[in-house]
Amino acid sequence: MKKPLVECVPNISEGRDLEAVERIVDAVRAIDGCTVLGVEPDHDYNRTVITFAGEPEPVMKGALALILKSIDELDMRTHKGEHPRLGVVDVCPFVPLRDVTMDEAASLARQTMDEVSKVKEVPLFLYGAAATHDDRFLLSALRKGEYEGLEARLTGKESPHSDSTRFPDAGSIEWTEMASKSGGITIGARSILVAYNVNIDETDAKTAKKIGSIVRSSGRLLKSDAGVKIRTNGMLPMVQGMGVMLEELGISQVSMNLRDVSQCPLHLAYMACKSVANDHNVDVIGSEIVGLVPLSAMLQSGAYFSPEESEEERLVEAAIEGLGLNERHHFDPRKGIIEWALRGEVSE
Repeated sequence: MKKPLVECVPNISEGRDLEAVERIVDAVRAIDGCTVLGVEPDHDYNRTVITFAGEPEPVMKGALALILKSIDELDMRTHKGEHPRLGVVDVCPFVPLRDVTMDEAASLARQTMDEVSKVKEVPLFLYGAAATHDDRFLLSALRKGEYEGLEARLTGKESPHSDSTRFPDAGSIEWTEMASKSGGITIGARSILVAYNVNIDETDAKTAKKIGSIVRSSGRLLKSDAGVKIRTNGMLPMVQGMGVMLEELGISQVSMNLRDVSQCPLHLAYMACKSVANDHNVDVIGSEIVGLVPLSAMLQSGAYFSPEESEEERLVEAAIEGLGLNERHHFDPRKGIIEWALRGEVSE
C-alpha cells in the first residue's frame, strides 16, 4: 500500500545569509523520513521558501525542527525585505498530498504549535484549516501590520486588528525580548497553493502595483473626497497579489498566491497580467513559480498554449515556454513539479 504523504512549505524571513538558511534546512534534513524537495532563497524578498514531504509524523517533526532552529538563528529586529512578513517563520503550512485529510493536516499544525510553545515563549498563530476563528483563516488577515505593528498589537495600542485577530493562539502574548527577536510565527493547514510571480519590464514597480491591485480577488479600495470607502471586485478568483520592485534583477514583479489553480490557472494569471501591462505600454518578461507546482496545473497551461498536444512531457514543455518560466529564472520540471519530485525522492 502507498504511504500517506503530507507536504510542508515554510517560508522563513531570511534570503541573503545562505549559511544561516543552510543550517535551518539541515535541521529538517536530520529528521529521518523527512525529505527536502526544494530550497528557494530570494535576495530582494529576503525570504526563503522551503519544501519538504513525507509521512505525517516525520514532516511534523521536521516543521518543529525548522521553527526552533529559525528562532535561534534569525532576528526580526534587523530584517528588511520586499515581502510582507510577521516573523522568522512567516508561515508554516501543512498540505495533504495523499491519504491525509485536511482535518489531519490541521491537527499536525496544532500539535506543532503546542510543541513549540513548550520550548519557546514566542507569539504563535494558527491559520487556514487550523484557524480558531473565521477571521483568522487567511494569512493576510493575521499578518496585517506585519512585524513592525506586532508590538502595538500585543501591548493593546492602536492596531489594524480587531479582537478576533489581534492576539496569538499560544506562546507569548507579551512584547518580550524573545518575541521582538522572533516576531509572530504562523502555522496552519491548507490545500495546494501556487506562489506565482509575473515579471514586468520596469524598475519602479509603478505598473506592477497597478496590475496587482486590478487582478487580485480583493480588488482596489476606493475613497471619495468625503472619506467614504468602497471596494471594487478583482479580476481573478482566489488570487492574492501585489506589485514589488526587484532591485537585484532590475525589474518588477506582480507577486501572487494562486489559492486554487483549478479556479485560476497559471496561464489565466499570466495572460491577465500581460493584458493589463500591455494596456500601460509595458512588457511582460516571463514568470516564475516559487516552490513546487502540481502536475495538473502545468498540464492545463500546456493545453492552453498547445491545444494540439496530448503527451504529458510535451504539455509541460509547452507550459514552460508559454509562461516564460526560463526567461529570467530556471524552472526544472523534475524538481519543480510536485509529483515528479516526489517520484524521485520519496519512496512509495
